[in-house]
Amino acid sequence: MKINAGEIRVGMLLEFKNDLWQVLKTQHVKPGKGGAFAQVEMKSLNKNTKLNERFRSSETVEKASLEETTFNYLYSDEDNYFFMDPKTFEQIELKKENVGDKGKLLTENLQVSVSFYNEKPLSVELPNQVQCKIETTDAALKGQTVSSSYKPAILDNGLNIQVPPFIEAGDEVVIDTRNLEYIKKI
Repeated sequence: MKINAGEIRVGMLLEFKNDLWQVLKTQHVKPGKGGAFAQVEMKSLNKNTKLNERFRSSETVEKASLEETTFNYLYSDEDNYFFMDPKTFEQIELKKENVGDKGKLLTENLQVSVSFYNEKPLSVELPNQVQCKIETTDAALKGQTVSSSYKPAILDNGLNIQVPPFIEAGDEVVIDTRNLEYIKKI
């Protein structure tokens, strides 16, 4: 699907120079002289290289069409995460480097959305909220101001987050998977 260069957003997948690119940064520039353009930093999903490209606002680029399917998380090994389609029981695997830090939030039978490009799995989208257990956290300090009232905590999966002072080790909390922030205590 063709889109205008002005419509390029962070996270989009573009087909460009016979490769698939994920947009990391984008900046729209309107210089005093000449036409407006979009300065885009992209990362190749196949070659793992980066590219800075300048597109005029009148140019069009090809947005990759992705197919999303619901899968359940099964397990992981040293290099991959394994998922199963709940309808067909077909299993797929995704490399840990493609999933990133989100992989630490995966729990058994968690329902996720896997994006496919030409029948090849590319990325995993987790639900917006997941439950986690606090492994360790610092003691709350008396007399702290409200503005700095968050303290560091380590989850049972090894991720570091900031939590309010009333959260203790062993508490169950809900985490936002998009920005890894505390939402509420259960």
